[in-house]
Amino acid sequence: MSPSDSVASWLQLEPRRPDQVPLRCWWARPAGGPPRGGVLVLPEVFGLNGWIRSVTQRLAEAGYAALAVPLYARTAPELELGYGPDDLALGRSHKERTRTDQLLADVGLAADWLQQQLPASAAGLGCVGFCFGGHVALLAATLPQVAVTVDFYGAGVASGRPGGGPASLELLPSIGGTLLCICGDGDPLIPPADVAAIETALSAANDARVLAAVPAQPHRLMLLEGGHGFMCSARPDHRPEAAAQGWSLLLETFQQVLGAQGERDA
Repeated sequence: MSPSDSVASWLQLEPRRPDQVPLRCWWARPAGGPPRGGVLVLPEVFGLNGWIRSVTQRLAEAGYAALAVPLYARTAPELELGYGPDDLALGRSHKERTRTDQLLADVGLAADWLQQQLPASAAGLGCVGFCFGGHVALLAATLPQVAVTVDFYGAGVASGRPGGGPASLELLPSIGGTLLCICGDGDPLIPPADVAAIETALSAANDARVLAAVPAQPHRLMLLEGGHGFMCSARPDHRPEAAAQGWSLLLETFQQVLGAQGERDA
């Protein structure tokens, strides 16, 4: 597909429960024919900026209906930042004010809406997140609507969770779908000890699935060459080759679980 084969716009989702708030999302989908599946896109600490919107657009061009979801809907619902030091400080200040229960309520609202846009035969939703959004993607993988999740350099999953509490890795037994974690091999925010903890937790979760005869693909961790943010073409640590690898892994993983277009239409 090309950009002309997809359409995109801002979309306001209204809350359905008392614990939810309005969400200003970026919505992109194929222009010709039904989507092959639906994907939630969770942003870095910089909000729904131009790069995150471009990722959503690329997913639409690949045949998916993609919805980028704000993670600061309670403190900065229209946040769009660049990648300078002041932007990072502001984004992190909002990150520190998030809570896991609120994030799951918001992503759950988006997931419910997105699933309603797909045929009843759709094999659940995909979810992808970057940076803080990668951490939240691991949390979102526990939602029943989410069948497959790709977490790009989600720092902090081995040490805690938004708003406080035990490591988010402890939630792995609650994930019913497939999880792929992708990290840069030189990421200072995910040191070797955290990489080892992620590997150990994923292995334990896979072993438990085998014992329980759970029919799901195994969780995986992939290390690619680069530091934090290597996927993002707007960041100074962008690595084009690693970014291309990461994108291929993303599409491959979604296709394995959500199915190719022809399979979904059959």
